[in-house]
Amino acid sequence: MTLRNVGLVFAREVRDQLRDRRMLFTVVVLPLVLYPLMGTVMVQVAQFLRDHPTRVCLIGTKDLPDEPPLVDRDRFHLDLVDAEERHLLPVVIQPQQPGNIAASLAEVDAAIRRGEYDAAVYIPPGFAEQLEEIRRRLAEGADSQQAALSLKSVPSPSIYFNTASDRSQVASQRVERVLRRWREAIVRENLRKSRVPQVAAEPFQLQLTDVAEVRTRRAAQWSKILPFVLLIWALTGAFYPAVDLCAGEKERGTLETLLASPAERTEIVWGKLLTTMLFSSSTAVLHLVSLTITMIVFSRQFAAQSHPTMALGMPPVGAVGWLLLALIPASLLFSGLAIALAAFARSTKEGHYYLTPLLLVMLPLMLLPMSPAFSLSLGSSLIPVAGLLVWVRAFIEGHYGEALRYALPVLLVTGGCSWLAVRWAVDQFCNENVLFREGERGGLRVWTRHLMQHRRATPTVAEALFAGVLLLVIRFFAMMFAAAPQQWDDLLRMVTIQQLAMVATPILLMTLILTNNPIYTLGLKLPRPSDLLVAVVLAVTAHPIVLWLGSAVRQMFPMGDELQAQLESVGNMINQAPLVWMLLTMALLPAVCEELAFRGFILSGLRQMGHKWAAIVISAIFFGWMHSVFHQQVVATFVGILIGYLVFQTNSIFPAVTFHAIHNGLALGLSRWESTQIIKQPLWQLLYRTTSDGLLPTTSALVVAVGVIIVCGLYLYQRPGDVLPEAEAVTGT
Repeated sequence: MTLRNVGLVFAREVRDQLRDRRMLFTVVVLPLVLYPLMGTVMVQVAQFLRDHPTRVCLIGTKDLPDEPPLVDRDRFHLDLVDAEERHLLPVVIQPQQPGNIAASLAEVDAAIRRGEYDAAVYIPPGFAEQLEEIRRRLAEGADSQQAALSLKSVPSPSIYFNTASDRSQVASQRVERVLRRWREAIVRENLRKSRVPQVAAEPFQLQLTDVAEVRTRRAAQWSKILPFVLLIWALTGAFYPAVDLCAGEKERGTLETLLASPAERTEIVWGKLLTTMLFSSSTAVLHLVSLTITMIVFSRQFAAQSHPTMALGMPPVGAVGWLLLALIPASLLFSGLAIALAAFARSTKEGHYYLTPLLLVMLPLMLLPMSPAFSLSLGSSLIPVAGLLVWVRAFIEGHYGEALRYALPVLLVTGGCSWLAVRWAVDQFCNENVLFREGERGGLRVWTRHLMQHRRATPTVAEALFAGVLLLVIRFFAMMFAAAPQQWDDLLRMVTIQQLAMVATPILLMTLILTNNPIYTLGLKLPRPSDLLVAVVLAVTAHPIVLWLGSAVRQMFPMGDELQAQLESVGNMINQAPLVWMLLTMALLPAVCEELAFRGFILSGLRQMGHKWAAIVISAIFFGWMHSVFHQQVVATFVGILIGYLVFQTNSIFPAVTFHAIHNGLALGLSRWESTQIIKQPLWQLLYRTTSDGLLPTTSALVVAVGVIIVCGLYLYQRPGDVLPEAEAVTGT
């Protein structure tokens, strides 16, 4: 790769983008005017909502006590409502029909639904008399237990409102505050008449002392805002230039001219990538500056209007440097993803459609660090994007020691994801079928007819991805409606239905409908006996590593007590089940059904990408997501990579089923044998040790396991398994 060619492509692309007035407006003008306009509109809306009066109906005024008063003519009493809010709560006295409470309430209900009133307060009959009786007993020194029983007999006032109306909900909140203050006033009056000092009800006052320095408090406030804004606009700012640089050039017909130049494909991609990074970073920085200035101005305005807690002040000077440091890898990651997706698109219209899925994937990763429970740790630092955000937050807040401790994993994960994104973009530009694919024509009928008449021996990449997403969607809805098993029979029924109806059936139907050779699609080729032997050895030797990995994941991401109790309950059911049924249902059945799905249909379709490890990892990720607990998902993804490599090299699913069944059987068997006398056997103590975190392998077991896996891997590497099945020979293409 020649840097001069990259620079020439970069200069060309930047010059073309600067000629586009819409791009300049999006990158430069929009950030400078967006936030001041949004702030002005929000202030006006807030003033409108704050000044909007709400009508309240009051029923049963004859049952109100004289002291303390609740209403004063057509308003709540001044002692019970803030002066600036009193005019927003006009009270309408509704006369109660004598002896017909239900009719009065029904009339008020209808009036609230019609919008005549926003809320209503009902004072039950006898409220004042019962309250006065309690005061009399307290004044006479009645037994405290009898007085408490009498208090339970006092009828309670009720608030009527309509949750379907926003105004009604606002009115109910205002009225609830008034009635709470009225209740406190009644308590004080009761204490006064019973000659009990008020300090008896409030023996102490809470004193809140904020030990944070002004600088630290300001840094903590800004650290939750600035990194999120920076990354969200870096993502958005990268996508639109990328679409114009790739899909736009396809439409304008200038892409062929660029590809015919002396520059290599990699140089072209890096030129476009640097251009996208430039506009991504510029958009993020301008949005950040505009938002910061706007928030400072408006916070000072609120502080001047007796809201001192709203004052943010200037962000820390060092925050700018840390944000710019995080912006470089973030814009590289987002630009690589945007270039890859834009190169895949046939037109700018199709390219803009891809922005929504990318946002849906990235937004949860950006919102996760904003949770109060999310902090910088080894586990959080390994999460892409989220780890970078929380790492920058630590720097802005001044926790330098903690941030430096996790700098290496954050930078490795972010750099690795950025490298994969750039590699994907380069692969897209090197793939002629992607770069020059024609637009699809025709409607749903044409597409369906083409799908049925031109079936291949194995599914396409799109069909494989659709199958994986479909299984995840089915699992999601099954989890929402399924009840937790209470005994072994319930668990047996749930697992059987899940595996047969929700995993195997959809995959078999898609195999019959979308392909013309189930043997190749599902990998039903008979393996060599040596392949089955390798699968058995791998399953046995990989199990100690899986145990160690599971323990490491639980330490990095601690499991909640409730989730741990649920897993222990399910484990007890499995341990009490008959051994044969346990192995058939929990070991063999998932091995068959899940391998047909993930290493059969899905992996055979992903192999059409032409990248072995990409196909293996993607199918393993789908396999991991099928598990309901996060800790199981991570471990299952690792196991899925091993099984995927085994299938890829042997071109058969039977070794995968063997591996999967033995792996499940070992996990179930060790869980059952852990509480028996077998733990005293020398062989057991040589391989496993019992700790507070559960059963873990010994160091010698891990060393032996790694050695055997390396030997098995070398054996599989010699197999010509990375040759695709003879799909072209079967289809005649």
